[in-house]
Amino acid sequence: MSLRLRAPIVLPCDAACSVLRDAVVDIGDDGRILHCGPAATAPESDAPVRELTGILLPGLVNTHAHSPMTVLRGMGDNLPLIRWLTEVIWPAEGKLSGQDVYAGMVLGSVEMLRAGVTTSAEMYFHGEDVARAVIDTGARAVIAPAILDGLGMDWRQMLADIDTWIDADGLRFGPGERVELGYGPHSAYTLPPAALAQVAEAARARDALIQIHVAESLPEDQAQRAEHGSVPALLAKLGFFGGRVLTAHSVHLSDADIAVYAANGVGVAHCPGSNTKLASGIARLTDLRAADVAVGLGTDGPASNDDLDLWEDMRLAAQLARVSTMDSTALGAADTLLLATRGGAAALHRDDIGSLETGRWADMVHIGIDDPAFAAGLDVPDSHLIANLVWAAGSRTVRDVWVAGDQVLADREPTRVDRAEAQSMAGKVTTRLLA
Repeated sequence: MSLRLRAPIVLPCDAACSVLRDAVVDIGDDGRILHCGPAATAPESDAPVRELTGILLPGLVNTHAHSPMTVLRGMGDNLPLIRWLTEVIWPAEGKLSGQDVYAGMVLGSVEMLRAGVTTSAEMYFHGEDVARAVIDTGARAVIAPAILDGLGMDWRQMLADIDTWIDADGLRFGPGERVELGYGPHSAYTLPPAALAQVAEAARARDALIQIHVAESLPEDQAQRAEHGSVPALLAKLGFFGGRVLTAHSVHLSDADIAVYAANGVGVAHCPGSNTKLASGIARLTDLRAADVAVGLGTDGPASNDDLDLWEDMRLAAQLARVSTMDSTALGAADTLLLATRGGAAALHRDDIGSLETGRWADMVHIGIDDPAFAAGLDVPDSHLIANLVWAAGSRTVRDVWVAGDQVLADREPTRVDRAEAQSMAGKVTTRLLA
């Protein structure tokens, strides 16, 4: 039903990263935002009012995740990317059933909601089970079922299955359009060029998002770089760009690669936590932003990060941007917050999430201020408030979460599933894999 939320601080995460004091957000019956602004100038409303005590902001957008991998967390520790994949992860994933993936996704979804993440871009197998888990928890996800060649997998059949699913159910479905479907070609080193071209053609025909790993680590795509110069150059030759494309990681890019991204409207999922843990490298975040490439933040999988806490990736993204350029102004707190919200939406080619604006989905997070991060309260300068939020607060301060106007987290506990049961269900899968 319709609802008015009133808070002492509302951060709509508009382009200016405005700070609204004593403000309201009105939610319509359809779960979309009707109004966001100061309470003194808010329109008349007969909707019930809920008074909040802290900070209200948009739900965070995790632009790259493999959340069902909560059941694989901790496996293959201390290995570099390619060995981690080939020796540990891919063999373990070959033993997962659809129900296993469901269990992992439920736990991952709960973990993200408790961290204020309302939307995640997922690339994984058993897409129907991923979607079922997301709808059950009440979260939002952009699901790109994985497409690979080899390891007993038939990329043609995987592509055809996605085509059929989108043609049957549409790009978006579920209450509040909780699920968006897309295509997940894993990478240029796990698929032949013909497969990449066909995936791009199918996605453009349906206006669907493509999620693909690009230039994550130096050892992964040596053959492609030797023949084509770089993976972005190869993808450009194949006509892969031109539609809605999100490239995950994109760590090792040249100036020419960044120019290709900018010219083709390619989005980037920057995953600093995973990239540093696997020693994959540091992405050129400041150069991507300077070229007006849409960049969001991603956790990557909970077996390579090893969590789904986007607040940690926010801080790490800013810290790495500063230390890699030796410039303490390279990425400020406000810009960092926008990367995790409206920037993530832009990278996913979405204009209906990521900020508290009229017409967008009412995906929102209430931050509690009974925490050392806010010892001085809220009556501090705007820049100081945002700095405390980004640098000091963290996921522990998330109290309540709404998705499409429905409260899915209340006082840090999910409202639609039992957290203890979710942890137990996923833990049994892990125990079986380790036996």
